[in-house]
Amino acid sequence: MILSSCSVNCSILFTDVPLLERPAAAKAAGFDAVEFWWPFPTPVPGDRDVDAFVSAVRDAGVRLTGLNFAAGDMPAGDRGILSDPAQVRAFRDNIDVTVGIGKTLGTGAFNALYGNRIDGTDPAEQDRVAAENLAAAGAAAAGIGAVVLIEPVSGAPAYPLLTADDAVAVIRRVERDHDVHSLRLLADLYHLDVNGDDITAALDNHTDVIGHVQIADAPGRGEPGTGTIDVARHLAHLERLGYEGRIGLEYKATRPDTFSWLTVSTST
Repeated sequence: MILSSCSVNCSILFTDVPLLERPAAAKAAGFDAVEFWWPFPTPVPGDRDVDAFVSAVRDAGVRLTGLNFAAGDMPAGDRGILSDPAQVRAFRDNIDVTVGIGKTLGTGAFNALYGNRIDGTDPAEQDRVAAENLAAAGAAAAGIGAVVLIEPVSGAPAYPLLTADDAVAVIRRVERDHDVHSLRLLADLYHLDVNGDDITAALDNHTDVIGHVQIADAPGRGEPGTGTIDVARHLAHLERLGYEGRIGLEYKATRPDTFSWLTVSTST
């Protein structure tokens, strides 16, 4: 894979340096595009923190191609807040901040983690709240020419979206019930594989709605070539299907030369 066709997730890579130094580290490694999970401890950070983050990306000379909405306390197991009826205001306020950052930095995609099932809360109510929140997020993203990504996730037992079909069902519900058409599938090959999804079938069946692709190998979530996923074959298949977007590197570095498997393009 050519390095220039990738974006590097600076929330899981370059973790040996402070977060605000990671865009510059990505640039030094040869990347011109970065992604981040939500980089703040709260859904609505102060202006100074937002400005510092924006400056770090701009000053590094990279493009922020992807940014997650606030997802709660991920180290503690949270995987999104948008389906939590008790956090509707927090998510709606976070939309303004997230899309505002994206408008400033030219970000084209925002990942909206769906959220875990909550003990004592009706799943149907969570799904209703999620659809309404996603409609609001999708409308805001569309206003700057961007999309909202819906992602199947592994490793979180209470997370209800496990397969590409699960995620696309959410997208279709928002389209049907709210007439919002800016939601797309985030096809993370690692999560799909770990959850037992048929990656080839998922790519074939949902080509028209794939908004972004991320990769890591399994087991272990390391670099391509450290596990059993035939990443090269799947990416070649995506190319044949007409996918022209970047490939997000969202894996854990297992060796010092973590990018040695990439090919450097001399044409860019």
